[in-house]
Amino acid sequence: MPRKKSSTLTEAELRIMEILWTRPRATVAEVTAALPPPPIAYNSVLTTMRILEQKGYVDHEEDGRAYVYRPLVGREDAAQSAVGQVLSKFFGNRSSALALRLIETERPSDEELSRLRALIERYDGDQS
Repeated sequence: MPRKKSSTLTEAELRIMEILWTRPRATVAEVTAALPPPPIAYNSVLTTMRILEQKGYVDHEEDGRAYVYRPLVGREDAAQSAVGQVLSKFFGNRSSALALRLIETERPSDEELSRLRALIERYDGDQS
């Protein structure tokens, strides 16, 4: 039974998108050269970029014999989609449950605690 296609980014896809988010256009060769170690073969990058195109994350145009790719989805939109997947799969679409889990897992910085206190005060004020 074939595996269901995921609308979120895999690790390999994310590595490529990180390159594309830093430049408006790039060929497969340019992306391959810009990837941090460990290296990925040109054909693997090409295959991954075609998958990204099928998923709607990138588009291409022909420039001579080369395809030039550009991102269609920004980093923030991709992050929002990934968080949405986590919320629906693990937290019953309740962002507060995710926030509590994150805070329980790692102590927020003093600045983050101040921001959290301000939010709590604002929410408390909204109920009055």
